[in-house]
Amino acid sequence: MIEKKDAALVKKNEKLKNILQGYGSVVVAFSGGVDSALLLDSALEVLGRDNVLAVTSCAETYPDRELEEARSLAAEIGAKHKIIRTTELDNENFTRNDEDRCYYCKKELLSDLKEMAEKKGYREVLEGSNYDDAKSEYRPGIKAVEELKVKSPLKDAGLNKKEIRTLARRRDLPVWDKPSFACLSSRFPYGVKIEEEKLTRVDEGEDFLQSFDFDQLRLRHHDDETVRIEVNPEELDRVLEHRKEIIKKLKQLDYTYVTLDIEGYRTGSMNEVIS
Repeated sequence: MIEKKDAALVKKNEKLKNILQGYGSVVVAFSGGVDSALLLDSALEVLGRDNVLAVTSCAETYPDRELEEARSLAAEIGAKHKIIRTTELDNENFTRNDEDRCYYCKKELLSDLKEMAEKKGYREVLEGSNYDDAKSEYRPGIKAVEELKVKSPLKDAGLNKKEIRTLARRRDLPVWDKPSFACLSSRFPYGVKIEEEKLTRVDEGEDFLQSFDFDQLRLRHHDDETVRIEVNPEELDRVLEHRKEIIKKLKQLDYTYVTLDIEGYRTGSMNEVIS
């Protein structure tokens, strides 16, 4: 017997397929996370490989490890995959890091994808926002999605993050339980200029911390001297277990003060200063 909640998920999945069917051919903004992976895999199932192109942006704010994972996953799924270079650090609107930073980033990327779709004959550009994102209090990137008329099929089908992970697991997508990831610029308070040297410090620090297998992790750069570690509350003790190693590494990256946020990881903690 199909449980009521499972029947609802089946219905949403069918709605997703119907939405995709109506597009004909698509370019998918593919980060390699669970949302874009489910979207890409579903588009391939519905539209066929010839009508789907996955595109990943390679930028200074996107770690090499994430790029390689996206490349490997696209190949495993069997998608045509193109990697493009975006130059966010050349955009003063982005590097000054005000509250609309994500808008400028998203608009540049999606504009590039719209242009590519037009040149290559794909009818629509898709991105992976879900129903939870639609309810979020502060998502400036959504403004760019709406302005450019980019499609968000997961959101339109009513799929939330938990449901997306369930469907990804049923499809045997290896990223079904991959922790949420945001570009490295989200590690900086608004008003702190985004610069390559700072991004490199944060990237190297997070890469080191990842070796301790935290389920969720952010390394927040508050200024050139102070860094704040966020992990899930149940993993705070693990940071303290490896306290000496972590302090040594982060001080090698020229941080003077290494702090642990006892509130724990939460999405968009840098937005807490916004009234």
